[in-house]
Amino acid sequence: MVRDNKSQQDQHQQQDIKIKARLTHIKNTILVMSGKGGVGKSSIAAYLSVALAKRGYRVGLMDVDLHGPSIPRMLGMKGSIGQGSHEGKAQPVRYRPNMEVISIEALMGENKDAATIWRGPIKIGVIRQFISDIEWMDLDYMIIDSPPGTGDEPLTVVQTMPDAKAVIVTTPQEISLADVRKSINFCRQVDMEILGIVENMSGLKCPHCGGIIDIFKSRGGILTAEKEGLNLLGSLPFEPEVVSSGDTGSMSLLDNHNVLLTQEFNKIVDQIVKLTEIGTEPVSEPKKEFAIRKKHPTDTEMLVVPVSGRKLSSHFGHCEQFVFIKTQNGKIIDTEMHIPPAHEPGVLPGWLYEQGADVVIVGGMGERAQQLLREKGIKVMIGAPMDSPESLANQYLSNALVTGENVCDH
Repeated sequence: MVRDNKSQQDQHQQQDIKIKARLTHIKNTILVMSGKGGVGKSSIAAYLSVALAKRGYRVGLMDVDLHGPSIPRMLGMKGSIGQGSHEGKAQPVRYRPNMEVISIEALMGENKDAATIWRGPIKIGVIRQFISDIEWMDLDYMIIDSPPGTGDEPLTVVQTMPDAKAVIVTTPQEISLADVRKSINFCRQVDMEILGIVENMSGLKCPHCGGIIDIFKSRGGILTAEKEGLNLLGSLPFEPEVVSSGDTGSMSLLDNHNVLLTQEFNKIVDQIVKLTEIGTEPVSEPKKEFAIRKKHPTDTEMLVVPVSGRKLSSHFGHCEQFVFIKTQNGKIIDTEMHIPPAHEPGVLPGWLYEQGADVVIVGGMGERAQQLLREKGIKVMIGAPMDSPESLANQYLSNALVTGENVCDH
């Protein structure tokens, strides 16, 4: 019995060493938490991770809601955990070139609806393994989606990652705010810095008159923040599209800058980046290249993206339509869809030139087409991710477009 206890202690100490080594490669850890369920905490964690990744930061998203993991389905994640390059290590699921995800659901095989019936010690061990035994890339941000409340999971995160900072999510209703105050007290008791409060579902914009309907009262978040001496990072309106996007595994709402929620959420991301002050510019994944815009950002540029089904088409010449995105001063000012002429050798480059294209963002393209476009002064960005055209344009305009290998096979 004594030997068993000593062996367990040795294993624990070895794991502590691995965890400390891994934490040196993570610049910022943010625990997204809430006092109660149903306030949109997992949605905030998922959108925050993707928004940071779209800005070019290297992001890890860890889902420690072991009994009710929802992150994989929100992201439409299909991959599974792979074998790492070192013995005993596993690779997280690669969601984007600069974003990795780990969730217990990725370990559950075919039956994603199986119940996880675990007590505290097992849950603590799994969360520690998510750090020690997972081969994460060097990260600018580790975002952790915690289950509601102040139980084993958030406590384990704090004890394991002592530099973690909290973002607390609430709705304006009093029953949620009462639980948020418990989360605030939890953070203070364990000496965890609170970046601020996010008030979610703060109102619904009427589709007819444009007025705001206060579904869960109003100003609860800001009053709590003022009383507790905390930042109110932002108030997000209720957006029905978040529900449908979550069900279909789409993050495309972040690309629609006409939606009030997207506008307000980007302000929250701005604040979090400013508060964390990581001190480095966003960088690409190793062995990738960032898109570099023209030297004069005030120039008007016409970006062109070949699409199929509203996402980047895998091959330039076989797309359904071309999206023409007019930009000025680094911002999108107009978007148009065009049906291309019949696909014949040399036709599309000439047609794009006549339409005023400056930059073409593609997944794959033949060598001859590349040559023809470049001869006409059109920049070609190859190996872009299969995102929406608006997302790709925003990534390009913010110097955060990560390009890779040419997926064209001829």
